[in-house]
Amino acid sequence: MKILGYAATNPSAPLAPFSFERREPRADDVVIDILYCGVCHSDLHQARNDWGFSTYPIVPGHEIVGRVRTVGSEVSKFKAGDLAAIGCMVDSCRVCQPCQHGLEQYCEEGNIQTYNGQDRHDRSTTYGGYSQSIVASQDFVLHVPKNLDLQGAAPLLCAGITTWSPLRHWQVDANSKVAVIGLGGLGHMAIKLANALGAEVTLFTRSPGKEADARRLGASHVVVSTDEAQMAQVQNQFDLIIDTVPYVHEINPYLSTLTLDGTLVFVGLVGDAPQFSTVPLLLGRRSIAGSCIGGIAETQEMLDFCGQHGIAADVEVIDIQNINAAFARMLKSDVKYRFVIDMASLVD
Repeated sequence: MKILGYAATNPSAPLAPFSFERREPRADDVVIDILYCGVCHSDLHQARNDWGFSTYPIVPGHEIVGRVRTVGSEVSKFKAGDLAAIGCMVDSCRVCQPCQHGLEQYCEEGNIQTYNGQDRHDRSTTYGGYSQSIVASQDFVLHVPKNLDLQGAAPLLCAGITTWSPLRHWQVDANSKVAVIGLGGLGHMAIKLANALGAEVTLFTRSPGKEADARRLGASHVVVSTDEAQMAQVQNQFDLIIDTVPYVHEINPYLSTLTLDGTLVFVGLVGDAPQFSTVPLLLGRRSIAGSCIGGIAETQEMLDFCGQHGIAADVEVIDIQNINAAFARMLKSDVKYRFVIDMASLVD
């Protein structure tokens, strides 16, 4: 099944039109015509081989929303014409302990990534959502609530679930105080979701100019993290801090703002962790943790919750021909708050 997409062919090459073969659908597969695909920082990192494991050519994209074209003979969860979505993974071993508990993102064999991965059955390369269509097992395809804006729904498949999963794991509710470090694609979703769960939400930012937008998104408070007086006022407050910053940064000032048994969880940083003092950890039984996307059931829960509460990402829709300019702007944080590709532009 030959289709058109956009691919990087080496670490320095711009993304360009690329024709490739999708694997033939199997009995449990769903074939989805892609309508919109979000643009994630990890798309850029993998296109540039920043993490050292990219295999070329790469067709990025793991925030996929589309419509089902056909289904295999064993498919019972979807039918032609249904709205459907795919996130960061398209398979896992399904039998290890994490998989058995609906935590496929932590599959002990490693989940199969939506792109730059290898199919478990035929070892073919997986290609992502910067393309016309995609094929995946029904067990890794999500239902999209009909009332959600489809453009704004696309980033929920990564930015949404990446922030939803720690909110659920640490049992955030109306009695919780949550802080978010950084106001980007992940940060703006963390604020929206925590607020919808009833938590009192604070944004930590280095930029005073972000206060109005943070409040619009659902933050009750904004703390400028470089202001020592403001930081002193929020000591011992937060049950959970979601750190969305995607590069190494200082975390010591935030640790003492956690309450007893509070946790700072990394969701944006991939790679070496910053140095930190154990003193605030020991004196407050505080924790530093990490969290990676979410399982399939949890992702469906998040989509349903967003449908119930009318939550979608704030997006700027682009044509696929502008993806390289979007990458450049994303590096400068020049987007509020997620680029989404209108895949109809691919065939124009």
